[in-house]
Amino acid sequence: MTRLDWAGMLRNAVQGAGLRPDEFWALTPAEFLLMLGPQHGVGPMTRDGLEALAARFPDRTETRI
Repeated sequence: MTRLDWAGMLRNAVQGAGLRPDEFWALTPAEFLLMLGPQHGVGPMTRDGLEALAARFPDRTETRI
């Protein structure tokens, strides 16, 4: 599981994006990351990324009786 860096996100919101703390806490993490834009380093998933996820979390193939 990925843990969110709440302190770092709040710091970026207040210092970088100019949000007030209450404005930050009203956002979902996804909305805030969208506000940060491409400089956050998150891009579209590539084929390699999808294959890595599929290998890490395979679909269940066994059947239960």
